[in-house]
Amino acid sequence: MIEEDEIPPGGQEQEEDDSLFEHHRFVADRKQALLRIDKFLQARMANVTRTKVQNGIHDGFVKVNDKDVKPNYKVHPNDVVTVSFPEPPRDTEVAPENIPLNIVFEDEHLLIVDKAAGMVVHPAYQNWSGTLVNALVYHFQNLPEMKGNAGRPGLVHRIDKDTSGLLVIAKDEATLSGLARQFFHHTIERTYNALVWGVPEPPAGTINVNVGRSLKDRRITTSFPDGTMGRHAITHYSLLKDLRYVSLVECKLETGRTHQIRAHMKYLGHPLFNDAMYGGDQVLKGTTFSKYKQFVDNCFKLMPRQALHAKTLGFNHPITKQFMQFESPLPQDFVDVLEKWEHYVKFN
Repeated sequence: MIEEDEIPPGGQEQEEDDSLFEHHRFVADRKQALLRIDKFLQARMANVTRTKVQNGIHDGFVKVNDKDVKPNYKVHPNDVVTVSFPEPPRDTEVAPENIPLNIVFEDEHLLIVDKAAGMVVHPAYQNWSGTLVNALVYHFQNLPEMKGNAGRPGLVHRIDKDTSGLLVIAKDEATLSGLARQFFHHTIERTYNALVWGVPEPPAGTINVNVGRSLKDRRITTSFPDGTMGRHAITHYSLLKDLRYVSLVECKLETGRTHQIRAHMKYLGHPLFNDAMYGGDQVLKGTTFSKYKQFVDNCFKLMPRQALHAKTLGFNHPITKQFMQFESPLPQDFVDVLEKWEHYVKFN
């Protein structure tokens, strides 16, 4: 029997399925004869060479029963084999567009971009232009088209259209592979600032709950606390500022699933402020008096998006091996809404 994980679709609502991997999951038949893992996978994956499989095993992209194995491992009956290679090439040509980029760091191997809210990361359905990738292709004409990531040059992770903040872009294949490996092994350090409804209790904790596509609406990620569906997801959160009706929260990602923070905070009972997809665009805390509702509506207009910002990013440089960490200040719309809430709480 063969089972294969679904690759979440791209596009503007793609939040945080960070590693742009081709995901596979194979369950060996109960009568499976002992067979080397490279031969086992080569027989089950289209257009894959034995060398690619062996390299993937060496790089830690292949696991058996959630454990690393050696290339000479022999698959046993009922073994669960998971594979996470970079996605296969697409026949996708990206048009270069002269769109300014906020580059906070660049060397010959990579660059760090501070993405503004409203910019889609890569071309996809209904968003074929005006994306970060269109800008990258323009500004970096010699940016290599990286094997396994055609049509998305340099990308190893992505954030949602209406999420602002930091992204790392690889400029060569070795850097791409090295960063992808760190994302896969969850060694990338990423923190987000989120304005959420209510005040979490306790003020700090860990959400260890599976998330996956909603069975009712494929655009939405939902939590599966019983663990029978979805994918393993962990978010560590801590309260930064208690504003009575809303609060500023830091979220540290251990895994990077689609809409993970948005789904996890809703599961916790604290949807992101003005997150229409997850119910945060309603008054969820406070009175029903018209004056208060008007204040909240004004905040929504001031920040017409979910209040989520990719604030810090830390990783080991794949080439120099030096640990690097970057921080992005909160964008102006986020700052303005925070100040309005601080003023409201102080004088009401």
